[in-house]
Amino acid sequence: MSYLAAAPDSLAVAASDLSDIGSGLVAASAAATAPITAIAPAAADEISTAITTVFAGQARVFQALTGQAAAFHAQFVQALSGAGAAYAAAEAANIPSLQTVEQDVLAVINTPTNLLFGRPLIGDGANGTAAHPDGGAGGFLLGNGGNGFSQTGNPGVAGGAGGPAGLVGNGGLGGAGSAGAAGGAGGTGGWLYGNGGGGGNGGVALRDGGLNAFTGGTGGVGGAAGLWGAGGSGGQGGSAGPNTATVATGQTTSFVLNGGNGGDGGRGGWLHGLGGAGGQGGTGSSAPSVTLDVGTGFTILNNTPGTASVAYLPPPGGDVFSISPASSTLGTGGTDQVAITFTAGHTSGTIQFISVPSGLAGAAGRAGLPGPNGYL
Repeated sequence: MSYLAAAPDSLAVAASDLSDIGSGLVAASAAATAPITAIAPAAADEISTAITTVFAGQARVFQALTGQAAAFHAQFVQALSGAGAAYAAAEAANIPSLQTVEQDVLAVINTPTNLLFGRPLIGDGANGTAAHPDGGAGGFLLGNGGNGFSQTGNPGVAGGAGGPAGLVGNGGLGGAGSAGAAGGAGGTGGWLYGNGGGGGNGGVALRDGGLNAFTGGTGGVGGAAGLWGAGGSGGQGGSAGPNTATVATGQTTSFVLNGGNGGDGGRGGWLHGLGGAGGQGGTGSSAPSVTLDVGTGFTILNNTPGTASVAYLPPPGGDVFSISPASSTLGTGGTDQVAITFTAGHTSGTIQFISVPSGLAGAAGRAGLPGPNGYL
C-alpha cells in the first residue's frame, strides 16, 4: 500500500514556480551570450591566438550546455504540470462516484424515518419554495434546518419560517416577507447543540401596495437554541420603499410610509449561550414631496400618529387640469376622497403631494434571553 499523497493544487503551484525559474535561467543565458562569445581580436603573436581559440571554444560549449539544461527544465515542468492535471482529472472523475455512494448510504439510513415522520435521520432540511415556503426540518440526529423562502411577489405575503434542527445542527434562516409583510421566524437550534436561525427581514413599505403595505413588515423572530448554543438574531423591520407610485382609480394611498418593527432575538441555550440580538427597526419616508401617477380618483389615508395636512398640485404643463380638494387635513386614521380632472384627451396624469410629514421609524426588536451561562 502506497502512503504517497498527491495534492494537485500544490503540483500546479510548483510547476508555475519552476517555469518562472526556467524563464530566469533562459534570460540570464541570453544576456551572457554576447560577453562570453564576442572576444576581442587576438594579437598577432601565436600565444594570443591560442588563448582566443580556447576561450571561444569554452563559450560555445557553455552555450550548448545551457541550451540542453533549458530543454531539460522545460520537459520537467511539462511533466510536472501534466501530472498535476492527471491527478486533478482523477479526483474530478471520482467525485460523482463518491457522491453516489454517499447518497446511497444516506438513503438507506434515512428511508425509515422519512417514511414514518417525513424527516431524515441524518441530513439538512430542504429549503423553502414558492409552493412550500417553510424550510424543512433537519435530521433527527444531525442536520441543519432548511432556510425559509423569501417572498418577492404580491404584497402582504410573509416569508417562510426556517426549519428546526434535530439533535445537533443549526436552525434555518427565516425568509424575507414581501411588501408590508413580516419576515419568517428562524428555526430552532439542535436539542443538544446548535444555534437558532436568524429571523427574516420584513418587507418594504410601498405606496401602491395596498392598506397592509404602508408600513414595513415586522422582522422575523430569531430561533431559540436548545441546551447549548446562541439564539438567532431578529430580522430587520422593513423600511420605506420608493416615494413614488402608480395609484389606480379607486385605490388608497397614504400620507407617509412607516418603518416596520425589528424582530426579537431568540433565546440562548438552556445550559449555555447568548441570546440573539434584536433586529433594527425600519426607517420611514422623509421626503417633503411625493410624485404619484394617478387615475380619475383615489383615497388618501392619514397614517401618522396625529392630525396632519398635505396639499395636492399638478406639475406645470402636465396632464392634470384640476384636483379636488386642493388639500386634506385629517386626524389619525382619517381618509379623504380626491377627484382628478384631466386635460382633454387624457385619462391619467401626475400630481404631487407637498408638505408631507415624515414617516415613523420602526422600533428595534428585543434581545433574546441568554442561557444561565450566556454572559460568559
